[in-house]
Amino acid sequence: MDELLNRTLTHAQTFIDSLPTRHVGARATREELLAALKAPLTPDGESAEAVVDLIASQGDRGAVACAGPRYFGFVIGGSLPVALAADWLVSTWDQNPGIYATSPLISVIEEIAREWLLDIFDLPRESGLGFVTGCQMAHFTCLAAARHGVLRRAGWDVEADGLHGAPRVNIVTGAEAHVTADVALRYLGFGTRHLLRVETDDQGRMRADRLARLLDNLTGPTIICAQAGNVNTGAFDPLREIAAIAKAHNAWLHVDGAFGLWARASANEETRALCDGAELADSWATDAHKWLNVPYDNGVAIVKHAEDHRASMTTSAAYLVQTSGVERDAVDWVPEFSRRARGVTVYAALRHLGTRGVASLIDGNCARARQMADILRRDPRVKILTDVVLNQVLVRFGDDDDLTRRVIAGVQKDGTCWLGGTTWHGLAAMRISVSNWSTTEEDARVSAEAILRVLNENS
Repeated sequence: MDELLNRTLTHAQTFIDSLPTRHVGARATREELLAALKAPLTPDGESAEAVVDLIASQGDRGAVACAGPRYFGFVIGGSLPVALAADWLVSTWDQNPGIYATSPLISVIEEIAREWLLDIFDLPRESGLGFVTGCQMAHFTCLAAARHGVLRRAGWDVEADGLHGAPRVNIVTGAEAHVTADVALRYLGFGTRHLLRVETDDQGRMRADRLARLLDNLTGPTIICAQAGNVNTGAFDPLREIAAIAKAHNAWLHVDGAFGLWARASANEETRALCDGAELADSWATDAHKWLNVPYDNGVAIVKHAEDHRASMTTSAAYLVQTSGVERDAVDWVPEFSRRARGVTVYAALRHLGTRGVASLIDGNCARARQMADILRRDPRVKILTDVVLNQVLVRFGDDDDLTRRVIAGVQKDGTCWLGGTTWHGLAAMRISVSNWSTTEEDARVSAEAILRVLNENS
């Protein structure tokens, strides 16, 4: 065992050491990886050392360096060293944190992590909080609580009686809501065909005046899904205005804060102000594996009304030893019983960074996004399509779809950095997402210059 773990540590350290300088994208094709990894299962298996060596041998060419400092795709954060180390302990302990009885240690750690997150976000301290796979399941959890809450107020028990025959629930979202919110609503039985979409402005923000007009013509239970951080632009819906409208119509307000909720942890007053009013919502979904930089997977579901949260999630069985005291049973707050002890890495990251460290991480990434935008916009062929308000930069080249797509593909092939493409209001665009703790000014400069070099090659 010692030899195997030491061998694995060497492989891991080699990969980590390569991140600052390696080609960022994957370099092997599917066929090449299949040729290296696929083989018939043998009757007696292979040695553990041989299996680990084989898997590790393909990491450099088959894995994307999304944990490195020049990966700017999909709002994927890296892993803080302390969080990676804590994650190794999670695998070593191999705990099932479903109830206190199966792991008092994880229950207590996640209880503390809950308190720290509510402090960091400055959200109502009585809120329920659960650790899930990602924002997809955070939306599912929060919106299940919302479904329970609005139907309970209408005199309907959805957990006991289901949706058949229930009062119709109005679901209102912005026109540019993230697809994960739609998927969660589909999982919860609402479907997507009848979602009510509110017009957005030129930055991707929901228009509060159009929301108010829509709600004036609705009756019955209502759930509003707002956004803190548009996936393309980083823009925030006017949350304080939306919260006032929601309150006036007795609607439940849910906030998609996958990465944008972390703006509330910033030391910059202007950045914090972007998320002003979020505290007035009823539920919030976010990711720790995005901007807290803990390993995948780690989403966070927060619900102000803990009784609705618990009622929508909790389960019981004769064989379970559930607490009736102050101890925390995680199964009361998430859809899963068996899962990873995700709260351990959150605890480790927050305890290591402290409030100033979290703020520095957020503000540093925002500064690097502005730096890259400033370098790119010096070239007259480059257009920054929206305001750079957070960590997202939306770029277009030559006001031409084909050129923009060629530059994106060229940058991915070049390997200095990696970023993705998107469509913004019908236009092809490059999307730069700065989310990694290790990204330096030099990384931002080198990456922006590589983008311009590829532009020159394709013009």
